[in-house]
This record gives sequence, structure tokens and C-alpha cells, in this order.
Amino acid sequence: MPKTLPPFQTVSTGFVVAMVGFFSSFPILLQGMQGVGASGGQAASGLMAAAVAMGLAGIVLSLRTGAPVSVAWSTPGAALLAVTAPVEAGFAGAVAGFLTAGALTVLAGLWKPLGRLAAAIPTPLAHAMLAGVLLPICLAPVLALAETPAIIAPTILAWFLLGRISRLLAVPGAVVVAALTIAVTADLSAWTPGALLKAPEFVLPQFSLPAVIGIGVPLFIVTMATQNIPGIAVMRSFGFTPPPGPLFASVGGFSILSAPFGAPATCLAAITAAMCANPDSHPDPHERYWSAVMAGVFYCILGLFAGVITSYAGLAPSMLMAAVAGVALLGVFAGSAAAALEPERTREAAAITFVVTASGVTVFGLGGAVWGLLAGGLVQILRETGWGRG
Repeated sequence: MPKTLPPFQTVSTGFVVAMVGFFSSFPILLQGMQGVGASGGQAASGLMAAAVAMGLAGIVLSLRTGAPVSVAWSTPGAALLAVTAPVEAGFAGAVAGFLTAGALTVLAGLWKPLGRLAAAIPTPLAHAMLAGVLLPICLAPVLALAETPAIIAPTILAWFLLGRISRLLAVPGAVVVAALTIAVTADLSAWTPGALLKAPEFVLPQFSLPAVIGIGVPLFIVTMATQNIPGIAVMRSFGFTPPPGPLFASVGGFSILSAPFGAPATCLAAITAAMCANPDSHPDPHERYWSAVMAGVFYCILGLFAGVITSYAGLAPSMLMAAVAGVALLGVFAGSAAAALEPERTREAAAITFVVTASGVTVFGLGGAVWGLLAGGLVQILRETGWGRG
């Protein structure tokens, strides 16, 4: 347990981490929840629950381990939801999927065979699935620019110019410009911030096979492959080696607690983990956990204003928030596509995974991400066993 107050340097680092982590991806989270049927109130509740859950998880895990355990909501998971067709039960079915993903994460942390199975999914195929999920989202800025150039162009231009200065500034800067665009183009008389600090909304989950297999399992796979496992790798690269099993189980537990209030998935962070764990956070490695603790505090504060943020975003002109989400995920798409197609041994299987996932096909209530991973996995198995060779 800590014996001192946090050094000021870690407080400022935690503030920057929270600002970057929240404002660079909350439009994606909103798009994801709305994509699987959330109402405006449920989306606000989900944003609040997600921010508070990752804040509390970061505080608890960092204090317990003495390591800078940065926690996030699953941005790739939210992107997956944005292109997933709603199940029959609507958002209640999606919440059942969220609970399934959280339970599988807990099980992966406590039961090593499941953790090894999740890690055994070829990384290029997981990246190909993610790239296929992201492609339609990353096309949104192009389509929006063609439809309403005067509204969309300032946001895209801000993202591009600020990205030349610092990649960390690009997306938050685009969000700021989008907010200014809303202020100029929307009817602000309909926005009453004082009445929007609402209590979270409980959603009773409705379990079904499409909810569990079509939402829960892909959400678990993409979060483990692109967030939890890389998060551990980032901490290890800076010399922090907390055992991964308890961390997986803990973030999975926070996912289960927050899911009934609309939050898709809580997970270990990768990018903000590097911000907390590097020497710029604090020269003394033993003090760096304070950066993750303070980031957690600021996440919780931001979560309290989720209703205000969600309502304001709801005033946005058509396709503006989709365009923000698209530019925010463009770098992730590029990295995933490159990682998917680089290894020659899995290139064909990854290409098939990407194409099937990007098609958005839904069969038997299961979306393109499930079929893409199954198709790519089958092709890779046949290749490894020698079938289909000329």
C-alpha cells in the first residue's frame, strides 16, 4: 500500500492519460453501443459505467501491484459492436454478450487452458478480424466528406495537421473541432446540461445463442488479442511483471459488474500503459504506479459527466461523430492490416478472415467477425495439415 501522496509529475501524467484515453475513443464507444441497439439514455449510462469501471480498476490494480496498470474500455471491442447487427432482444441481448465476454475473461485469468487457447489464436487472424471490423468505420469519414464537406472537412483537417505534430494530439484535437462544429451548426437551445447528470440505467440481460456466440465470443477474442495481451507486453517492456492471470480476472470482473449498466468491456490498456510506465511518467519506476492511479481518478470524474457528453454528441450533424470515430481508428486499422498480412505463412488465411469480416455478412444470427475468424481458421488448419496443396 502507498505510504506517500502521489508526486505532482504523476498527477499531471495521469490527467493527460485520462484526457487522451477518454476523448480519443468515446465517440467509438458511443457508436458501438448505439450499433447494437442502445437508446440515448442507455448509451450515456454505458459510457458512465465504462469510464468508472476502468477508473476504479486502474486504481485498485495499480495500488495492489505497485505497477502502473493502465486500464481502458475495449476500443476494438466497441468498433466490433458498431458493425454488428443487433440481436433479436436488442440492447438487452447485447448486454448478455457483454456479460459473456467478461465471464470468459475471468475464466481465462483463473483457468490457464482457456487463457492458452485464447493466446493460441493466430495473431495475424485476430488482427485480420479487427481490420475487417474497422474497414467500414474507417470509410465513414470519406463518405461523410462527400456528403457534407463543409461540416466534416474541419474535423478531418484538424486530425491530419495535429497528427503531424503529435499522434497523441490528433484525435483529441479532432474531437474539439467536432465539438465546435456542433456549437456552430446545432440548435443548442435543445441542450440542457444541468438536467443531464443522470443515474445509470440497469438493463436486464436476455441471453440467446446469437448474443453469446455472435457478440460475447468475438468481443472476448478481440479484446484479449488486441488489448489484454498487448497490455501485459507493454508493462513487461518497461520492467513491470505483475502476473497476468489475476489482472485478466480482475478486468473481467469489472466488466461483469459494469455490463448491466451498458458498458461493453473493461480491459488492460496498451497505449496509455506505455504513457504511465515510461520514464517520462516519473524517473523512479517505483513511483510510476501513481500515474495509473491518478488516471483512474480522472476517468471516474469524466464518467460522472457522461450524460452531458452523450447528449451534446447527440446534437451533432449527420455523420459527424461517425467521421470522428473513423479518423480515430484509422491508425489502428493500418496497424492491424499490416500485422495481419505481414507473415507469409498465415497471409491467405488472414486475407480470407479480413474479407469475410468486412463483408458484414450475417448467417444464423452470427455476424461477419465470427464467420471471418472461422473461415480463416479453417483455411489455416487445412494449410498446416497439408490439405489443398497442389
